[in-house]
Amino acid sequence: MADYQKMYSQLFNKITDVIIELQQIQEQTEELYIQSEESETRRTQCTKPVVDENSMD
Repeated sequence: MADYQKMYSQLFNKITDVIIELQQIQEQTEELYIQSEESETRRTQCTKPVVDENSMD
């Protein structure tokens, strides 16, 4: 006879592990995005706008 409790527990534990791993990857990706946004913000704040004098005619 199949041990359904053992099968269910194994499946439940693996699914739980995968969910935790996905959440960790999501957090890492969000951190990368935030860091890139901060870098972009600093870059745009520090640079002066370039004005093409020929286009002002």
